[in-house]
Amino acid sequence: MAAYFSLILVLVTLGSGLIWMADALFFAPKRREKLAMAQAAQADLSEESADKIMRESALVETSKSIFPVIAFVLILRSFIYEPFQIPSGSMMPTLLVGDFILVEKFSYGIKDPVWRTTLKETGKPERGDVAVFKYPVNPQIDYIKRIVGLPGDRIIYRNKELYIQPACKEGQSPCPELKMVDRALVNRGEFSQNGTPLIRYKEQLGDVSHDILINPTRPDMISHYFRQDNVPLTEFIVPEGQYFAMGDNRDNSQDSRYWGFVPEDYLVGKAVAIWISFEFDRTPADFLPTWIPTGVRFNRVGGIQ
Repeated sequence: MAAYFSLILVLVTLGSGLIWMADALFFAPKRREKLAMAQAAQADLSEESADKIMRESALVETSKSIFPVIAFVLILRSFIYEPFQIPSGSMMPTLLVGDFILVEKFSYGIKDPVWRTTLKETGKPERGDVAVFKYPVNPQIDYIKRIVGLPGDRIIYRNKELYIQPACKEGQSPCPELKMVDRALVNRGEFSQNGTPLIRYKEQLGDVSHDILINPTRPDMISHYFRQDNVPLTEFIVPEGQYFAMGDNRDNSQDSRYWGFVPEDYLVGKAVAIWISFEFDRTPADFLPTWIPTGVRFNRVGGIQ
């Protein structure tokens, strides 16, 4: 839907701008010429008659009214910031259902809003970034996950433990070793899944400290993991130009473990802030529709780690 909206926004902006320009270059001069001829023929031409001659068509008037607004929205949404709503719990506890976030579009390159061609390089994802990207299986869908693996990294997820061996850069000696990502217990039972208390850990992913959730009773779905040629199951070697992304709710997230890697061209931007957060606690039996919020979580407004 986001891709279609971008296309519609571009078409409306282009259409209204062309109509405004065509009127300014061709039709407005003709109206002024017609007014001059009328004034020459009739010295006491009434103001009402003059206004009628110079009056723009409804299409031109509408185009001139909406073009600045639509153009501003297009520039803001395409190149600066775009709002997103969190639809699932795969990024809990960092992001909750009902969070509305701002995504910084220029973090990973300035791209055109339709074909997503990179117009200017501005930066690359860093380990620990919360990123929005096009779902590689269906690019019409936007996903949000945390960047865990960078190009060339070796990633292992086994027995609910995350291991990372950073890529060995040219000329680097010795090469980085495979290490388990550090984490510390925060609490147990603050969140639950199907009645099972989840364990909350604070994980140190590079320079980023963030919280994750683990379901101790749910086995790793290894049989569904993405398989690479000549790479053992539960291990992943991140190809050049691609990234490995995981949800913070480790046992309730469809991520790179299951469908592979995120191509750099599919990156949309970096999630930087929660600008509002709503609670949705209604049931179908309630009088009001379930999409109407039951409350606002003001304490969640702020930056994203």
